[in-house]
Amino acid sequence: MTDKQPIYILPENVQRMIGRDAQRNNILAARLVADTVKTTLGPKGMDKMLVSAIGDIVITNDGVTILEEMEIEHPAAKMMVEVAKTQEEAVGDGTTTAVVLAGKLLENAEKLLDQKIHPTTITKGYRIAAEKSNEILNRISTKINAKDFNLLKNIATTAMTGKGAETAKEKLSEIIVNAVATVAEETPSGIIVDSSNIKIEKKKGQGIENSELIKGIVLDKERVSSDMPSSVQNAKIALIDTALELKSPETDTKIQISTPEQLQAFLDQEERLLKAMVEKIKKSGATVILCQKGIDDVAQYYLAKSNILAARRISKNDMEKLEKATGGKIVSNLNELSEKELGFAGLVEEKKEGDESLLYIRDCKNPKAVTILIRGGTEHVIDEIERAIKDGIGDLSASLQDVKIVAGGGAIEIELAKQLRQFNQTVSGREKLAVDEFANALECIPVILAENSGLDPIDILTELKSRHSSDTNAGINVYNGKIEDMMKSGVIEPLRIKTQAIKSASEVATMILRIDDVIASSSNKNSGMGRSNLPNSPEEF
Repeated sequence: MTDKQPIYILPENVQRMIGRDAQRNNILAARLVADTVKTTLGPKGMDKMLVSAIGDIVITNDGVTILEEMEIEHPAAKMMVEVAKTQEEAVGDGTTTAVVLAGKLLENAEKLLDQKIHPTTITKGYRIAAEKSNEILNRISTKINAKDFNLLKNIATTAMTGKGAETAKEKLSEIIVNAVATVAEETPSGIIVDSSNIKIEKKKGQGIENSELIKGIVLDKERVSSDMPSSVQNAKIALIDTALELKSPETDTKIQISTPEQLQAFLDQEERLLKAMVEKIKKSGATVILCQKGIDDVAQYYLAKSNILAARRISKNDMEKLEKATGGKIVSNLNELSEKELGFAGLVEEKKEGDESLLYIRDCKNPKAVTILIRGGTEHVIDEIERAIKDGIGDLSASLQDVKIVAGGGAIEIELAKQLRQFNQTVSGREKLAVDEFANALECIPVILAENSGLDPIDILTELKSRHSSDTNAGINVYNGKIEDMMKSGVIEPLRIKTQAIKSASEVATMILRIDDVIASSSNKNSGMGRSNLPNSPEEF
């Protein structure tokens, strides 16, 4: 009788993990990602310091920033990073909530797997729970008045709380509300907020409280000549995307000059052409030129002589924002430039701070693009304030577009868990167990909020459940450790943060649960003994 020969269907450099081992490995990797960011959740969450290979430092408690900066290798862990990115793109905030929830859903699913419940049954139960959760959220959310300044300010403040902006959150929340209200546009289908119309400019020096909103655009540029005026009142602005220079021929061209007179005539002709360009600008009535391309030295001289302030090499992005802010039109041909193409700003001025200059285009009439100028003591502080402001803008935009909000401080999660358990009484089969674990997972948010604030999570959870029998908005005030009505306390979040977090977290959890076979090829670097893409343990992610 011949021995049975082993059959190899995969090359030697491939690692394979099958069945329960694959599930355990993936779930543990995903949970480790969630554990990494969970300490940053809430107003009293801690920060992470991330140091790159070349020594660059990032100090933040923003979930998506932490996960992007970490060099995560485990394939399941990378899927958790995608959850954070999706949340960031869809809302701009709530990334930590989404990742922590996904981690808890997987942790709870493991208990069911240990009870020999099939992954397909768990994923079906999770899908039922996620759909019902979004239905409940839409039902218990509160409609807002888009004109209520204090309410909008509370939404922005809630988004920024705990992100290094504590000292100036009042001032910054006002800036955010005014910025979003300025660029918001009312359409028949509702309010639309394009956050790309809010430019964020950073300047080191002074304190966070000196940050300001400019009803216009701030450019990191200076005037092209010191002979030009440094400020222009009631400026008429020409936006030009053609060079104020003589064009060079596109093919090789020879100009033969044999006498000094011919050379002089050639130079004089160049000067006349440049002077004619400036005359066209002057004729339009423009007092400020903002040019996307270059400005010749001779043109600079004539512009300065005409008392026109000019800046050059302005990015296409900034030119588009200038168009929206000033009401002007970008002109590609100087022959087309007339007074009706000009934009307006109450003041255009160059300000020197330290060694650098900024060009302020401010006091525009009804601008549809604005600038938030962030100030702070160090680069790391400014970067973290920028992340906080972006979260505030994202939350406010989502609230205005959906016109719906929910209570923060863990209130909505407890109410959701309570109503899911009531709904679960109508669910039959083993999916019932998965719906129950989904409700348990939602309760991890108030528990982590309590832990991060130094409060007893069991006491807080017990009291929250008790209060929710009569008060749907009861949540944790982490500053005094009491359970309060979050709507009255001004701790408010947009509905979209919660709906998106639940969608993203449940989708990634169900996807990871359905994987029962991981086949990973090695990278074959250097000597051919490269490290496998599948780590030996999840800790290696």
